[in-house]
Amino acid sequence: MKVPFHFLAVLLLVITACDGKEATGPEEIKWDRDICTLCTMAIADARFATQVRGGPKRKVFKFDDIGCAVNWLNEQPWAGDAKTEIWTADLTSTRAKVSWLDGRKAFYTPQKTSPMGYGYGAQAEPGENALSFEDLTRQLLQNGPNHICPVKR
Repeated sequence: MKVPFHFLAVLLLVITACDGKEATGPEEIKWDRDICTLCTMAIADARFATQVRGGPKRKVFKFDDIGCAVNWLNEQPWAGDAKTEIWTADLTSTRAKVSWLDGRKAFYTPQKTSPMGYGYGAQAEPGENALSFEDLTRQLLQNGPNHICPVKR
């Protein structure tokens, strides 16, 4: 029995794609095309981009502001799963070179502006008035979720 070449090519692709390794880390941002999972605004400012990888399929969810990510993640049943990854861009990031930080280990400093007005940016080292991720989360959620823009349900 002769097997068609295109069948073998597809089979090879499937085998190499399923190498058994679990996806990890942030994905590339398509500036001004990728939209925030919570507020649906285009992700444009590299200094505040955030990603969450988690859930049953280890999918990546992208955000334009750490505040959007925190509010959205707070509503997910798998938020506390140790495998859930949070990646946030360092304040020195540019579109050409994003420096991704582990969102749980980053320090968040007040900023005059941020894409959705939550007013925090991430950095690797603690600075003046810097908050840990836990403190940032408490600060943002202290009065319950505070979605700045309308959320489509």
